[in-house]
Amino acid sequence: MANRKQEKERLRQARIEAEKRHASEERRRLLLGYLVAGLLAAAVVAGLVLVVLSGGGEDGNGGGVCEEANVNSQVGTPPEGVEPDCRTGTTPPAVAQADLEEAAKIADCDLQLDLTDEGNSHLKPSDDPPDYGTVPPTSGDHSPDPLADGAYLGTPEQINSLHALEHGRVAIQYSPDLSEDDQVVLKGLFAEGPGGMIMFPNPDMPYEVAATAWTQLLGCKTYDESVIDAIRVFRDTYRGQGPEPVPF
Repeated sequence: MANRKQEKERLRQARIEAEKRHASEERRRLLLGYLVAGLLAAAVVAGLVLVVLSGGGEDGNGGGVCEEANVNSQVGTPPEGVEPDCRTGTTPPAVAQADLEEAAKIADCDLQLDLTDEGNSHLKPSDDPPDYGTVPPTSGDHSPDPLADGAYLGTPEQINSLHALEHGRVAIQYSPDLSEDDQVVLKGLFAEGPGGMIMFPNPDMPYEVAATAWTQLLGCKTYDESVIDAIRVFRDTYRGQGPEPVPF
């Protein structure tokens, strides 16, 4: 009889030990799961912090491009396949003439103000661009996607830059044949206040340098330092003055 009781007690103790071991293993597995989950959560948080610090693949101005280009994808669409202008501009000459008409006259620029509004309907993807009344165009039907503020080394579609003009942007345009030195002076002028500004080369205009706003045009057949004053005053007069102004 004593042997049977002893055997029962031995089996009971063995069962208790097995249950303890099983519970201990479960606790270890649970703690390991918590540890792995914690490491994964930390990795996710670190990744989010890195994305925020790096601008989510875009700089603070959007587009994942150099700071010097000042591309702002929050107010428009960066042009696909067009390289941003990452050049550092040189300091432009100081203001010598702050009156627009006088500055344009001194620089021998063609100043066309308050031109006919050629329309502002949005084109469908299947529509051909209109034949605009001015070169470069200053108004007319355009793409529903406005061009993002910024400086570009290539020429974006006019149907996109026109929409940006409607939003109060001013575009500095220059002949690709303009010397590199003169281009970077224009880049320096752009960098004085890049908000609400666009800059790009335009091979299809009869000017070495031009500035456009909605229904406003400044065209300079030849470039010299006096052109800087004309563009600067044009910018300060018409930036933010489009029929659908968008903050910058």
